[in-house]
Amino acid sequence: MDSSIAGILLLDGLTNGAIYALLGLATVLVFAVTRVIFIPQGEFVAYGALTLAILQTGKVPGTVWLLLLLAAVAALMNAAGEWQRSRRPLATLRAAGLTLSVPLAVALLTAWAAPLRPPMLVQALLSVGVVTAYGPLVYRVAYQSLAGATPLVLLIVSVGVHFAMTGLGLLFFGAEGFRNPAFWDLRLPLGPVTLSGQAIIIAGASLALIVLLWLFFERTLSGKALRATAVNRLGARLMGISSESAGKTTFAMAALIGALSGLLIGPTTTVFYDSGFLIGLKGFVAAVIAGLSSYPVALFGALFVGVIESFGSFWASAFKEVIVFTLILPVLLVRSMTSHHEEEA
Repeated sequence: MDSSIAGILLLDGLTNGAIYALLGLATVLVFAVTRVIFIPQGEFVAYGALTLAILQTGKVPGTVWLLLLLAAVAALMNAAGEWQRSRRPLATLRAAGLTLSVPLAVALLTAWAAPLRPPMLVQALLSVGVVTAYGPLVYRVAYQSLAGATPLVLLIVSVGVHFAMTGLGLLFFGAEGFRNPAFWDLRLPLGPVTLSGQAIIIAGASLALIVLLWLFFERTLSGKALRATAVNRLGARLMGISSESAGKTTFAMAALIGALSGLLIGPTTTVFYDSGFLIGLKGFVAAVIAGLSSYPVALFGALFVGVIESFGSFWASAFKEVIVFTLILPVLLVRSMTSHHEEEA
């Protein structure tokens, strides 16, 4: 290996690591607020990339119909809950209407715009809107009623949601893979390395999201309120912080990050209906390196994972996934030896 090959591998690893950083941030975000280890985070990535790919063909993506179905289920659950509490028909209809309003608007707008083939930026915004709308609905259907459960139960639910979303992805997108066009066709020669516009966009988006998340949780009252629900759900509720609203907001942010990650990674690799699982696991490795708590450490952990994967694919391409996932073992060993353990009640 000479310096030119090393430079190419390093650039490729940092680019992929920036994507893993976004997913690591989303994993840390969800766990910090809800104590849910969100395995299906990678499915949001695949849904975002594949939704944009279908919009590129001028067809209505299957995620629109799935969004309407999921919104209907969530609306029925909210309506049933409101009826049990108040027994008032108007309040019941209002609860169902509020749940349906945003997903229905996003779905109708996407279905109307898809055959018109709007500019790629508009298609990207529609894709982000569709996938982001999934976040609160997934929380309502799968997690809200189990908010007080142990992390192990929530992890088992996450595995079930992952399999469900993967199967639905196969149903709506098929087994064929898609690769989206780049958002920026810039080619900037830097010695033996050529820096692409897509790599610049990935790096800039990752850095911007990290800064925004840090500012949100450290400097805003809303961010501190979300953190309070993770520390003490009952105490936060007594202080007027709705744990349900916190969970829905958190999952909406995670879905937004996943959708953006899908748009960014779509031009760099072919995305299949099940591609999100491995991508999400690499983001999870970065989150574990950060102890599921630190956003800056998650960034550096993700970049490290990306670089290791890139060089591992050069030296032993058949074992690159094994090399990446083996990284989690020494991290867990060190944390188990240095962390204070408490038995679950």
